[in-house]
Amino acid sequence: MSVRSLTEPEVLADAKRGLFPDDGGPAYAVADTQFSREEWLPGRAVDPDVRDRLAPFNHVRIGGGYPDLVGVGRLEPEFVAVDRLGDEPPLVAVEAKGYASDGVDTQRGIVQAYDRLGEANAAYLAAPASAVSETDRTLARELNVGVLGVESDGGVAPLEVPRVVGNRTTTEATAIRFQASAQGVANQSFGLNHPKNYLGYPLAHYADGDTETLLTTYDVVGAVDDARRGAVFLGLLEAAPGGAELTSLGEEVVRFAKHNYGSCKGALSEFEAWYRSRKRFVDLAPAWGQLARRVVFDYPATELLVTELQGLHRDGSREPSLVEFVTYLHELHPTFAVELFVRGDRRVRRRALTTDGELRREALEDGATYHAPTVFQLKTMLYHVGILTERGREPHRLEPTSDVWALRESV
Repeated sequence: MSVRSLTEPEVLADAKRGLFPDDGGPAYAVADTQFSREEWLPGRAVDPDVRDRLAPFNHVRIGGGYPDLVGVGRLEPEFVAVDRLGDEPPLVAVEAKGYASDGVDTQRGIVQAYDRLGEANAAYLAAPASAVSETDRTLARELNVGVLGVESDGGVAPLEVPRVVGNRTTTEATAIRFQASAQGVANQSFGLNHPKNYLGYPLAHYADGDTETLLTTYDVVGAVDDARRGAVFLGLLEAAPGGAELTSLGEEVVRFAKHNYGSCKGALSEFEAWYRSRKRFVDLAPAWGQLARRVVFDYPATELLVTELQGLHRDGSREPSLVEFVTYLHELHPTFAVELFVRGDRRVRRRALTTDGELRREALEDGATYHAPTVFQLKTMLYHVGILTERGREPHRLEPTSDVWALRESV
């Protein structure tokens, strides 16, 4: 490919790979929904591999507009001048420019990137390397905008590196930070739908003996890996050098067990009586159910869901369907609504969102559109702790127009 043929989607896909390599590290990035279309220039299709690299898509407002790419992740030192954010990875905005009939508008891209610095920690222009002039680089340095030079072979070089700056946080930016965190909604975030499975993990982790053996011996849960992963997503456990350790919330679960049962093993023995029970957990074991409610409510997405369901209730919608709820949530928190509910697969996002980021109702009426961890596992946990009136359903069994999302007790 000639460098003079690099289009905006191609430039952006390479820039994304350079900033956020797919190496399993804690990072998350979305390209704007305009890049989901099949043609970028008239008569020239976008390579499906390019769209795959850009996915997932969302329409995220940062500063005065919608960057081509928004991501959160720890950047390699070559891409930043100074990292002043400590342990928190920066929020990054990228504006891409490729060759069009009138050339490459690099200066406009730099100004657009600068506009994002009100809410982003670092902003970049990504453009074909040969199109970046010394004047462009001088302007970028003056505005603290990074410049990424993209070569025809996909190589990405930092021509100018920005200083990482602090900023105010908005709901839209928070949604991307949430997805990049250990608690973000991924396809494997919640593999189990009963809160007892996650409460049991910190008890077995703390007690003397092998964690997996204790969990299976006391009939807590057989899917130990899912239980551990869910305990991390609920903030009960966190990665640490040499393994994992309890968070302050996880330690509180241990304190509860020791206070009521004398030991964690004594508490685990209670779990055997709940094996395969389908009764609502807060009714089956009220004290444990209230503890689970505290844990589940501490999960970042829960408060948002409860707050907006309460808002719908006040507006007179007492039993909104999933479609109605997602539509309502998207009006108030569009980025969160998409990240929480809509699968990240590029085909799903393209079917569910227009190139301007609007929802398509027809796609919302298809259960296959939705993240299983939200509509099945998380919703069922919210049911078990007494927050929602109905259990969740797996996407292939989901009827979104009749699936009710309502608070058990409204205020």
